Amino acid sequence: MKRLFLLGFSSIAASLFAQKNDTYIKANALFLPIGMINVAVEHSFTDHITGQAELFVSPWKSFAGHNALLGIASAEGRYYFDEAFKHWYVGASLGFSVFNLHKWNYWNDNIYVHKDGTVTPYISSNLYEKGYSFILGGVGGYQFQVNDRWNIDVYLGVGTVQSFYKGYDKISGDRYDTEGDSMGRELNRSGEFLPFKGGVMISYKLN
Repeated sequence: MKRLFLLGFSSIAASLFAQKNDTYIKANALFLPIGMINVAVEHSFTDHITGQAELFVSPWKSFAGHNALLGIASAEGRYYFDEAFKHWYVGASLGFSVFNLHKWNYWNDNIYVHKDGTVTPYISSNLYEKGYSFILGGVGGYQFQVNDRWNIDVYLGVGTVQSFYKGYDKISGDRYDTEGDSMGRELNRSGEFLPFKGGVMISYKLN
């Protein structure tokens, strides 16, 4: 049985290494014009399966007057229905992020109200959050072949984003999310189902 297992494992390993393995480096054309960096490396393991490591960095301590400092690192596996790096694919992604940002739904001058209904002295547009998130989701997309070296990868990822953070008022420096939101915990928590990646990657084959 042991010899049979080793023989089977060796056969699978040999078939994987016998495949033509290509590697593409990629940059997201949608974010570069606004100074955000989104780069990736995608490598093929079989004729249909690839893996991608991706990094997104928004370096803006202030963007349109709001905190927008964000970094996301993720790894994903992709399955191509036709052939690796060609046409439609689906995949699964796991990521981790750190952030200092202003929630999109706080871009107004309303008085902030705690989840328990308590009215605060803080204005929503002055509030920001610092913390980290775990991300798990699915990815789908389509790769266009331009020529032997260049591809265009159009994709979108959607999934669960589980965040742990502290919220602050930038005028006073106070935490705004104390007892009324965090329920006495040191970190406030939120779980949301959101798009967490997407765009148009320009890809170049290294080998």
